[in-house]
Amino acid sequence: MVKNLKIALIQTDLYWQDRGANLANLEEKIWSLDKSVDLIVLPEMFPTAFTMNVKEMAEPMNFTTTKWMKQMAAQTKAVVTGSLIVNEGGNYYNRLLWVTPEGEITTYDKRHLFRMADEDQFFDMGQQRALVELKGWKILPQICYDLRFPVWSRNFTDQGDHWLYDVVFYIASWPASRIDAWDILLKARAVENLSYSLGVNRTGEDGNDIAYNGHSAGYDFKGSTLAFAENKEEILYVELDYQQLVEFRKAFPAWKDADKFRIER
Repeated sequence: MVKNLKIALIQTDLYWQDRGANLANLEEKIWSLDKSVDLIVLPEMFPTAFTMNVKEMAEPMNFTTTKWMKQMAAQTKAVVTGSLIVNEGGNYYNRLLWVTPEGEITTYDKRHLFRMADEDQFFDMGQQRALVELKGWKILPQICYDLRFPVWSRNFTDQGDHWLYDVVFYIASWPASRIDAWDILLKARAVENLSYSLGVNRTGEDGNDIAYNGHSAGYDFKGSTLAFAENKEEILYVELDYQQLVEFRKAFPAWKDADKFRIER
């Protein structure tokens, strides 16, 4: 029997292009966790904030931030996940790392690059989704602007099997000026995919004077709110019930009426 999944969503301000300060700040927050969890989720580009200064802010895999994530995962005995700027062979990626307590790493490169901030001019686009598993749960990681494109998080396989994942989560640097869209779409992804949907956004103001107001949240498969953070630094604890998810999917099999299609890459 699959057990409940316990998750910590860390909503925080980020220091502008200051890796040392951000890692120190987040390490303090991780050690302040007063509950045992299976998964710790950090915001998009948590070591540097959302910057296009890739040449100075990027780092190779298995360098400072990767090692820090491995250390945090090993010490907390929880998976730690979040994204950073990675330089790989002269190409730059907004790369999410999923780091287990055993030091195993799964990566996901952001597919939808935010052209309104010229992200598509500085980063290479990810080519495929990643699917990870944790304690029997299937989980789909996504990054920020991906949230606006429902096909990329569609919860069906190309072969027509009905469940690809049980949880989808989004890590983000989503501005306050468009926060209503964030709230609506996070809930929509849960309802349309009959899955849990989680989002971790940052707070504060970045070096480009863009304001962020959080609204990190967790929603269940019916769109009901499990946890929600306002405009302040906060750690949200969410516990996901697998049996309730299974029972609802059996009682409400909307997947049987879904349109079949294939994602072109």
